[in-house]
Amino acid sequence: MSLQSYQSELIEHAMSVGALKFGSFTLKSGRQSPYFFNAGLLCTGPILAALSTAYAQTISDAALLWHYPPIRCIPFASTTALVLYTKHNNAVGFAYDRKEAKDHGEGGKMGKKVLILDDVMTSGKAVRGSIEMVRAYGGEVVGVVQALNREEVGQDGLSSTVNEIESLIGEGRVLSILKMRELMVWLEKDGQAENLAKMQEYWDQYGLK
Repeated sequence: MSLQSYQSELIEHAMSVGALKFGSFTLKSGRQSPYFFNAGLLCTGPILAALSTAYAQTISDAALLWHYPPIRCIPFASTTALVLYTKHNNAVGFAYDRKEAKDHGEGGKMGKKVLILDDVMTSGKAVRGSIEMVRAYGGEVVGVVQALNREEVGQDGLSSTVNEIESLIGEGRVLSILKMRELMVWLEKDGQAENLAKMQEYWDQYGLK
């Protein structure tokens, strides 16, 4: 398995701002994870450029599947839409997910095909809420692109959050810029044997086979 340049660049930028850390972290699920991804720290110009480029490339690669739908959800949507236009000659609209309902100025998602951008899906609660909102406006969610797929099984030891979301929108319609296995490839190439060993141990226990 090899990494694309935009994947390696995203990892390096995320580590430089502390958005991606390796160590020991307790997740909401109670699991002890050897790494942690905090998208809230992806807030500098260079990291936004790297992240938006990665989102745009992932979306562009799936163009035949999704026919270039509008984008909605997290703030990365606007910068991703910009990169899709400037680098892929693909003009798409975007809208934001609001915590409170608004009865004016939100026509961007009504009756449209929508691609949801997310950072990391843990329980998938936020994405499910977005799917319900899009459908309530008469739209259709045709896919989800997440920055990082942890590739973990759920509490039942079998299914994953990705499986559950795909049961709502269709098999193969949840993509990711990075997967846990790709982080492991990067660690190996970077010579981080100790962190790689911890990641492998975690994968053996919780990884989605």
